[in-house]
Amino acid sequence: MSLCGIILAKPILRIMNTPQANFADALIYMRIVCGATIVVAGYNMISSVLRALGDSKTPLIFLIIASGINIVLDLVFVIVFKMGVAGAAYATVISQIIAMVGSVWFGIKKNPYLQLEKRHFQLDSDIFYSSLRLGLPIAAQNALIAFSCVALQSVVNRYGAVVMAAYTATSRVEQLVQQPFGSLGTAVSTFAGQNVGAGRYDRVTTGCKVSVSIVVIFSIIMVAVMFLLGDNIVGLFVNEKEVIKIGAKGLQITSLMYIGLGLIYVMRGMLNGVGDAAFAMINGITEVIGRVGFAWLLMMLPSVGLWGVWYTNGLTWAITGAANVVRVLQGKWKTKCVIAKTKFS
Repeated sequence: MSLCGIILAKPILRIMNTPQANFADALIYMRIVCGATIVVAGYNMISSVLRALGDSKTPLIFLIIASGINIVLDLVFVIVFKMGVAGAAYATVISQIIAMVGSVWFGIKKNPYLQLEKRHFQLDSDIFYSSLRLGLPIAAQNALIAFSCVALQSVVNRYGAVVMAAYTATSRVEQLVQQPFGSLGTAVSTFAGQNVGAGRYDRVTTGCKVSVSIVVIFSIIMVAVMFLLGDNIVGLFVNEKEVIKIGAKGLQITSLMYIGLGLIYVMRGMLNGVGDAAFAMINGITEVIGRVGFAWLLMMLPSVGLWGVWYTNGLTWAITGAANVVRVLQGKWKTKCVIAKTKFS
């Protein structure tokens, strides 16, 4: 994937309708960051293993440390050494390396389950099969979601640099908003997997309900924040008044759909945790249809205009979240649990 990202960066950016004024910087950034894909994969692997073993603090601690280092290196590389976009990219990569190495080192040192022996390097066909069975649909889901985001970004780029800057700023804000949802999703996934293994399906349902309650409360608070302080929040990322105005309006639009976004994380985490991996691919297809379909449809409506970019994201979250809720309520995940339990007994 690193090699594909580096080699195909230029045609990918052209397909995305990247403005010529931003093209050179985007190319540099993409190639540097894509070159570190293996680092991101390594951190995700070790952090997932540690969380599954009940240690959610170690990945978080090193992620916080790496984030702080990233900020410092951004300032040093960009302001002091005048490295521009390349400096920001290298700062990101270095911080990712620190997060991965730190988590691996600490995990191996402190967790007895990670004390590797020679026998652990022998291929176990059952584990290999189950990893593929559970992992490939989730990988396909993530690839489809990424594709839909790229497709939407190409639509954004058609509106020019101002809208692109506003969309980028709102995306940064929404990345922060998604952190609690992502944490809940990870917690629910681990919690559900552990309790299914113990045969406590009732606790899986309870954990899911509690997480949904947290999502609803947090989403309502975020709606109020975006409507009252949207201008100030976008202003933390950009200085141009027109960009701030557009970005603030965009945040108000998408904030109304944050509940759907939170439901995606919680329900998807629960379904992945109990082994209902087949739905992951369906979930990814739903997001592609939503982003591509809504973007195409709303672009045809002159009354919507550029705001269709933000409506597309919000409506996609809503329909995908609803699809996840329906899947959970159908109860088919209990059948998936039985199949998995029978296979590995």
